[in-house]
Amino acid sequence: MGERAERNRLKLREVFSDRDFNRRLIHLTLPIAFQQLMLATVAAADAIMLGKRSQNEMSAVSLATQIQFIQNMFIFAVTSAVTVLAAQYWGRGDRKAVNDIFCIGLRINVAVSAVFFAGCVFFPQYLMMIFTNVDVIAQSGAEYLRIAGWSYLLTGVSQCYLCMYKIIGKQHHAAAVSTATVVINIVLNAVLIFGLIGIPSMGVRGAAAATLISRVVELIWCLALSFRRGFIRPEPAGLVRRDRVLSADFRKCFLPLLGASLMWGIGFTAYSAFMGHLGEDAAAANSVAAVVRDLVCCMCGGLATGGGIIVGEELGRGDLVKGKLYGRRMGVIAFVCGGLSAVLMLLFTPALIAFVKLTPLAREYLLYMMLVMAFYMIGRAVNTIIVNGVFSAGGDTAFDAYSLAVTMWGLAVPLAALGTFVFGWHPVAVYALTCLDEVGKIPWVILHFRKYKWVKDLTRDLSKSGSDISAP
Repeated sequence: MGERAERNRLKLREVFSDRDFNRRLIHLTLPIAFQQLMLATVAAADAIMLGKRSQNEMSAVSLATQIQFIQNMFIFAVTSAVTVLAAQYWGRGDRKAVNDIFCIGLRINVAVSAVFFAGCVFFPQYLMMIFTNVDVIAQSGAEYLRIAGWSYLLTGVSQCYLCMYKIIGKQHHAAAVSTATVVINIVLNAVLIFGLIGIPSMGVRGAAAATLISRVVELIWCLALSFRRGFIRPEPAGLVRRDRVLSADFRKCFLPLLGASLMWGIGFTAYSAFMGHLGEDAAAANSVAAVVRDLVCCMCGGLATGGGIIVGEELGRGDLVKGKLYGRRMGVIAFVCGGLSAVLMLLFTPALIAFVKLTPLAREYLLYMMLVMAFYMIGRAVNTIIVNGVFSAGGDTAFDAYSLAVTMWGLAVPLAALGTFVFGWHPVAVYALTCLDEVGKIPWVILHFRKYKWVKDLTRDLSKSGSDISAP
């Protein structure tokens, strides 16, 4: 036991003694984590402000935003594939390939955003029926979607720009855009939800309008930045022409990421639907727990993106030895982050329970959900940093889909569905079942990590590749 502890101390010393690696990781991670924190803060502000008005309004918006959550799974798959390839080509120094990858991402995200916009604006009541059988919650959620759905038309474009800014070293500007957008959203939330400065109180419609206005500002800002020196903007020809080789490589990265994102996103949406069918108190407690989870997950999300970019750049340069070394360091950091996240969750619980305005039963549910989530956060941090960061950096994007098929869809979702609709188990027991997937993946992830299939240079010499006028 003493020898093992000594080896672990040496590993930690090795990871945190490389000043160049630490500097690059911090330089990338902190702005990205802060950006994600700002985005999560919007959901927290919605929950807090609407919770002050009505528990049902808070639950309605939490369930309604699951539609955007699914859209974000498509967008995440696209931007992740863009990050995988663009980071390696950026490390190689091929700026034309980076621009072509940017254009591929934009084309796909525009198409996806248009579909979600149409569904939310024209058929919101049917979408809400998926998540709840409580009429008052479904009606409020539909009101939210009719307005917020217009913002979903813009999200895919702005997220592509923000993704590219991180890759080319402009992550501080991406964080600034997100921060300003969040501030605007929160201020407008307060004004429109409660009816301040002479404006009538709009409730859930006010939250939706605040989201729409802030997204318009975000997109305009992203477009304006792209014309500044040192930034990147899509070449018009690249939006209608594709490089066949690059498009094929993009599909190889994108399709497994899309499969994994949809399995994960639909699974999480199913979890929310299960809690929504267990009653108003369970839905409200789950809504608050989800906001806290997203806030705590920001740092591991930032580490996954920042670490993935660093590993990808080294692999793209052809330095597989250093790429492997950096990937191993990110594996150690993943466990450290998981432990800290669990401790933070436990420390945050008493203050949260005392602060939120819930019924006594919902408050009791929330207490036990937070204790369950402390253990869940270890798996969530480890899997996010290693799978979404290290594995993806080397194009090993299929593993996540396989693991989710087993742990989420083969275990967590069926058991939680049975507990909800067949056996009528306690809401906290059902909630615990929804957390099984991340914890159960850890041994599998570590075994796959040590095979080092992710240590790959994905770049090519594209000077002789063909082009045509079709989209990918």
